[in-house]
Amino acid sequence: MRNFLAVLVGVACLGQAALAQDDVAVSSADGGELRVLDKLTGDVTDLSLRAGDAGTIGFLQVRLNQCRYPTENPAGDAFIEVQVSYRNEAAFAGWLIASAPALHAMDHPRYDVWALRCMTS
Repeated sequence: MRNFLAVLVGVACLGQAALAQDDVAVSSADGGELRVLDKLTGDVTDLSLRAGDAGTIGFLQVRLNQCRYPTENPAGDAFIEVQVSYRNEAAFAGWLIASAPALHAMDHPRYDVWALRCMTS
């Protein structure tokens, strides 16, 4: 298991280095859209949040800190930084990547949260 995690971290770091070498221009959006799945009920809810705002679904609160996207392809991908709490306890903090939701996913027994897109207009 440790070898698998080491390889996964290495691949993620190489991917970030490759992106940095490509000099991809990135822009910030005013907000973004997230999808939340309640694994117990099967309910799916989309949240449209502005930077700094939070949305609540049941006992889950999702705060969107910032949303970034490739400047030359606004619909191409979204990188959304969030803070998620469940029953007022921290459950996740970090970046969600729309094109690779499993790369840095929230691990919670009841809820899944995905980045969908940045709101550019």
